[in-house]
Amino acid sequence: MSEVRTARTYNQRHIPRKHTPDGRRVSIYVSWSYPAEAGRSTTELDNRFSTLTEVRRVAWPAYEDPKWSDPYRFQQGIAGSLELFFWAWVPFQDFVEEVTGHPVPVYQRIDQAGFFTSLDERVLDDTDVLFVFGLDHMVTGQTAQPGEIEALRAFLGREGACLVLGPHHDVGASDDLRVRDMEYRHHGDPLVPRQQRFATYVRDLMQGLGVPVTNRYGLRPATREGNQIAPLSTARDLDSKGWLDGVTNFNFHQHLPHYDVTTDDPDAIRVLARQPIDTSRPHPFSEAGNTEFNMFLWMPPSGDRAADLLLADSTIFSSLFGGDESLRNFWRNVVSK
Repeated sequence: MSEVRTARTYNQRHIPRKHTPDGRRVSIYVSWSYPAEAGRSTTELDNRFSTLTEVRRVAWPAYEDPKWSDPYRFQQGIAGSLELFFWAWVPFQDFVEEVTGHPVPVYQRIDQAGFFTSLDERVLDDTDVLFVFGLDHMVTGQTAQPGEIEALRAFLGREGACLVLGPHHDVGASDDLRVRDMEYRHHGDPLVPRQQRFATYVRDLMQGLGVPVTNRYGLRPATREGNQIAPLSTARDLDSKGWLDGVTNFNFHQHLPHYDVTTDDPDAIRVLARQPIDTSRPHPFSEAGNTEFNMFLWMPPSGDRAADLLLADSTIFSSLFGGDESLRNFWRNVVSK
């Protein structure tokens, strides 16, 4: 992948990309309100992102380079942690631009400057593959409006389009504090509190679009030697489009959502990949007898929906959690098939 040497810009309007027959236009929509997330009180234990200072303390010495630790160069509060997301998406954006020939814009529902961007034709008209990253904490009240659901329904009516929904984890939904503590000790990440509930916005989209899935828990995947994530359990007989061609595993993250299918209709949605759970650490889901959780799902075109609809967590597209050739194959498949 070639190194990008152009200067960075900010606070400019997106320039629409023209359709090309040999490269799909990919866009990312982050469902959070940046000010609401960055402005959460650090006296609150739950339902907020970590400050960069907390990240530095827990991950020491990984972020002690001055480009992270110097407060004159990098924000040390919650905003600093949010900016790490943007840094970590750059390799995915660069990879996709190299594959498709198109730059990859990142929209935020409400950005750093307070500009609100609805998920409407301004985002969708020059997009062929849309990623919606459900990283809004429920307490911030990000709800999808009827017009946004209608715009997405129209987008899904376009042949060749693809929508990738990524509602993040839902840790600590139980009212039982002992259960919350079990979940916390299962995932083992001191930066994630006993309760961290995400993705009201994407849940609204799924309900409005008839996607029979809800995001549950934050499960720690099983690993093999060298703390490498265990291979996926795949249903390749259901993968007629080849989304998982050349893919054996994603990347390791300590707390991944289980995409719980809420319908008994076997034709409604296909579970293409499940992730083995680290059963050495108790969790209510594994205590109930589960050894794997749903990781990657596909709704093929059906009825009025001419587009593909996928579910995959946003961490799969972040360099914060590593990556290898298998992961890059997955990225290539999603943006080119």
